[in-house]
Amino acid sequence: MARLSDAAVELSVVIPCLNEAKTIEACVLAARDGVARYAESGEVIVADNGSTDGSRELARAAGATVVEVPVRGYGSALLAGIGAARGRFVVMGDADDTYDLRELGGFLDKLRSGVDLVMGDRFRGGIEPGAMPPLHKYVGNPLLSLLGRVFFRTDVRDFHSGIRAFRRDSILALDLRTTGMEFASEMVVKSALRGLRIDQVPVTLRRDRRGRPPHLRTWRDGWRHLRFLLLYSPRWLFLYPGALLMLGGGLVTALLLPGPKAAGAIGFDVHTLIYSAIAIVIGFQAVAFAILTKVFAVGEGLLPRDPRLDRAFQYVTLETGLIVGAALLAVGGAGAVWAVTTWQAAGFGALDDTSVTLRIVIASSTALALGVQVVLASFFLSILGLRRR
Repeated sequence: MARLSDAAVELSVVIPCLNEAKTIEACVLAARDGVARYAESGEVIVADNGSTDGSRELARAAGATVVEVPVRGYGSALLAGIGAARGRFVVMGDADDTYDLRELGGFLDKLRSGVDLVMGDRFRGGIEPGAMPPLHKYVGNPLLSLLGRVFFRTDVRDFHSGIRAFRRDSILALDLRTTGMEFASEMVVKSALRGLRIDQVPVTLRRDRRGRPPHLRTWRDGWRHLRFLLLYSPRWLFLYPGALLMLGGGLVTALLLPGPKAAGAIGFDVHTLIYSAIAIVIGFQAVAFAILTKVFAVGEGLLPRDPRLDRAFQYVTLETGLIVGAALLAVGGAGAVWAVTTWQAAGFGALDDTSVTLRIVIASSTALALGVQVVLASFFLSILGLRRR
């Protein structure tokens, strides 16, 4: 395949590779055929991650440009390959010959129509018997893809497809950073968060032709994907669980603060009140983490700017937080003074009605804890806001 000027290259096919001597030649030849059939012009790039089995030499002999990537990892190889690509469009596909790299027409048609990212959908296109372990096929991939759709409001069915196509400039602008298998999730997540146009085409997943175990490690890489999804969604990691804890704890506290309650033969008293108060404190901490994480992530460019956050900062200032925190501390301090005064009246000995006193102590200590948290969170938020402004 002849070298072309940068302006003339329409499509680059990028293949990450690590010891794929049995299949890399077939993949390169298939990709070259796909480029010749569907693209105006193009190239095939093999991003080699340190192969020692002759994969690089086989790829070059088959007509690919080999980019040597010293930093190990699926994401590292792809980032280097995409960086070296000269095409306006890029197709990335695995080196295990499980995808037919000759069939690029559907991807190119959507890219030419203005789509930024085109995902291959294995569940709609078909999975050959034995091509995907049952745990991946029926649990791992569907569950992680479902979480991705819910967390990031996208309709991508197959978050971890090994074949996808995209506009090179659009994806480079996302500043992708992960170096491992979670790179697949990062590309979809950031594309959805940045409002890029995403579409899907059905693809067929074939059986692995390498005759050895894949680089993918089920539990390790599955956890890395899940961890990434959670870290990029402060709402689901912190905000929603925290708000739920605060709401539940607040309702139970409101019911039990006046006195004990019963549900049939089950009674609820100060012991339950203690746990509901703790739920409020933990819930508030989680909500504060959600806000602080979002501000930090936006400031670092990990998440896009949120107009709602900018509007909120017109009212949520350090001074506002200090006023709210001071009010909570005052309420908590008043309750503490009342409790000590009551104890003093009993000669600092045993109290006749500990139930009433304990209720006030629980309420006041909760207010004191929340007041301190509000003050500290306000100062921390103000520090983060210095860079934002």
